[in-house]
Amino acid sequence: MKDMENIAEMMADIGARAKAAAAELGFASAERKHAALIAAAEAVWARRGEIIAANAKDMEFGREKGLSPAMMDRLMLDEARIRGIVDGLRAVAEQKDPVGEIITEWDMASGLHIQRVRTPLGVIGVIYESRPNVTADAGALCLKAGNAVILRGGSESFHSSGAIHACLQEGLRAAGLPEDAILRVPTRDRAAVAEMLKMVDTIDVIVPRGGKGLVGLVQREARVPVFAHLEGICHIYVDAKADPEKARAVVLNAKTRRTGICGAAECLLIHKDVAAGLGQALVDMLKEAGVEVRAGEGLVGSVPAGEEDFGKEFLDMIIAAKVVEDIDGAIAHIRRYGSNHTDCILTEDDAAAARFFARLDSAILMRNASTQFADGGEFGMGAEIGIATGKMHARGPVGAEQLTSFKYLVTGDGTIRG
Repeated sequence: MKDMENIAEMMADIGARAKAAAAELGFASAERKHAALIAAAEAVWARRGEIIAANAKDMEFGREKGLSPAMMDRLMLDEARIRGIVDGLRAVAEQKDPVGEIITEWDMASGLHIQRVRTPLGVIGVIYESRPNVTADAGALCLKAGNAVILRGGSESFHSSGAIHACLQEGLRAAGLPEDAILRVPTRDRAAVAEMLKMVDTIDVIVPRGGKGLVGLVQREARVPVFAHLEGICHIYVDAKADPEKARAVVLNAKTRRTGICGAAECLLIHKDVAAGLGQALVDMLKEAGVEVRAGEGLVGSVPAGEEDFGKEFLDMIIAAKVVEDIDGAIAHIRRYGSNHTDCILTEDDAAAARFFARLDSAILMRNASTQFADGGEFGMGAEIGIATGKMHARGPVGAEQLTSFKYLVTGDGTIRG
């Protein structure tokens, strides 16, 4: 019981410090935030030996815990991956500062001049699993948008995250910004997560980065608003007027480039008019590439598809495939089984593409492009803190601009209301 009280006290202290830092950071100049990020990037590179040594402790912990090879790979840091972290920090530093941007402005007949201006959200809580690079990505994006951040990394990446966090704070100090702008929860105890989810007085939004278990828990338990996606059940619909060459390239890339990311294709829908020809050719191509195709009627896959294979996020070399009557059949299937993440149509028919785009409400809709592009970096946002599939505020890749709100600045000249 005493431990729980200690964690509640610790989290209350972290929340209060973050809120105080956010008040100062909200009006920090773009130049100082840029300087902090560049100094942090330089610190990460200068201290890469320490970071790799810290990561070795995490890798040992992971082996003892029996983490899967895929999880161990996500956890591992080497010099090339640290170079990637440095490049990511520099990329965010060079982005346009969103804070203070005038979104729109207008004059009223009353004599008022009104501006809608970007402003920070305040304090962001980021809860993530094994990937230590999220420490740098999340810290950098929140700082760029003028927000303080409370980072709670997974127990597996405890030491690596700590070493990277120290570099971020070194950057803040070098730029004369409050160190409390980027705080880290210094315990593996899960009670700290439960505490974060109810800190409505000090945290403005929570962003979970991780698997379905973590995100589901956060969405169920949080009293603080959440930006998240639960699953990436991405569909590709092969229309009757799909270009065969484009279809082969896109389908193979969307499934096999990286199977474990949320933008990987999980279901292939094929118009009945091309099922026997192009559709079967795509299934055969996937099978040759080592993909297990769970195929519905009208297609010869690796195994027959069961009802449970649709609406499933495999995150593996597995895909469900199904023949549909027409584009409306595809749309109906995606509405039923999709997760509002990313869905794609392969077609040369502009009217079909327009119908697909208008009648589906996924956060990202694509035409003739791999779903693996569902990524903030690929959208020109630099790094991203995650993908959001909710309908309030942020949707799709959440970059620095999406980590802001807005306020109205209203100017008169002794103007009174009649």
